[in-house]
Amino acid sequence: MIYNRFEWALLVRIILLSASMLLCLYFIFYTNRIASGVIVSLLVTYQIYELYQYVLETNRKLTRFLEAVKYSDFTAGFNRDSKLGESFGDLNRMFNEVFDAFRKARAEKEENWQYLKTVVQHVNVGLLSYDETGKIELVNNTAKRFLKTNQLNKISDLAKVNYDLYNIINQLPPGSKTLYKPSPDLHLSINATELRLRGSAYKLVSIQNILSELQQQEIEAWQNLTKVLRHEIMNSITPIASLAGTAIDIIQEDVVCENGMVSFNEESYEDITMSLRTIENRTKGLVTFVEAYRNFTSIPQPDFERVQIDEIIREVVQLIKAGGVAKAHVQIDVKINPPHLIVRIDPKLIEMVLINILKNAAEALEETEEPAIIISVFTDHEQRVFIEIADNGPGIEPEALEKIFIPFYTTKNHGSGIGLSLSQRIMQMHHGNLTARSVVGQGTTFTLQI
Repeated sequence: MIYNRFEWALLVRIILLSASMLLCLYFIFYTNRIASGVIVSLLVTYQIYELYQYVLETNRKLTRFLEAVKYSDFTAGFNRDSKLGESFGDLNRMFNEVFDAFRKARAEKEENWQYLKTVVQHVNVGLLSYDETGKIELVNNTAKRFLKTNQLNKISDLAKVNYDLYNIINQLPPGSKTLYKPSPDLHLSINATELRLRGSAYKLVSIQNILSELQQQEIEAWQNLTKVLRHEIMNSITPIASLAGTAIDIIQEDVVCENGMVSFNEESYEDITMSLRTIENRTKGLVTFVEAYRNFTSIPQPDFERVQIDEIIREVVQLIKAGGVAKAHVQIDVKINPPHLIVRIDPKLIEMVLINILKNAAEALEETEEPAIIISVFTDHEQRVFIEIADNGPGIEPEALEKIFIPFYTTKNHGSGIGLSLSQRIMQMHHGNLTARSVVGQGTTFTLQI
């Protein structure tokens, strides 16, 4: 609409200018009224000047408007030339309304930024961000408290305060996490990710004190372990104490001592022998249990090296088949994408985990008609490596699934209950994890995250 009014105003000025020029020519060439022609020519000159200013003023106004938008300067207004015509007034009003909308949007943006900044400064998670040159772009109060510094301009400044923590943060790959304990009251979980803004890369690090959560989990773990230990020890000590008491009663009642000679009947002899043999067997079982606990608590530290995961898996599958654990009719398929994937692991410890899970899967398939195990290796968008071992067995009941990683918990008649908990501990030592999901009647899948 404004453009149409400008067009009509321009058209009127051109028509008036043309009429004035024709009138000037008429006075000079047809009526010989030179004075009138001169007066009209002055009018033509003024009209040309006014037309020039009219067009030029619109261009200048548009240039000022675009410059203001470019530099986000919305303090100026457009009112000075509204008297030039209704179209200029409408144009100025629209420019001013656009400026008001920009000012409102900028004010809302500033309010949102201040709100976000306040939230970031008051959350209980430390946030630290720096660019490719190491310049700190963001550090909140919680991060300063964890890092024990109030002045941090570059990430390299952290090396002067805590060199170990600086190395951990600086060398932590994006998409990974690690744990660090700088003091007894701090147990930090450090996560890193990468952002790209306006063509520049930024590393965002979150730092959280998980001491209370670890303490709570430790208490729960000890409670579960205590239940298992109490159950196993009581199962052994109670019959031992009972049989020892029975043997003492037999000795006191049936054993006869005459002239330095001890004698008792055949039935008493058999009862004492049976009691002692049972005590021996239960004691051996208790020793075996304690030995299993010792093995669980004395896992060697991983000796990391770069290996092809497909070679490790194929060796383990061959061992499982050769050992007779997986019967000939159990189909084991291996899918690796990408092929020849290189991982940094301790091959011996990871082999132990894979053997344990495959052994459990093969044993679970003993009564399955068409038993099959599928081993899948793949990576996600964060380049984390996953190994999935899925079987089509009977599955695990939900109540048991929640407890399978508790040390010494087992659903087998002759199991020690440390295999899965030991495997999970090994994966944690690899900065990974071991999880399980199962559907009763459809099968179970164990996932190793490296």
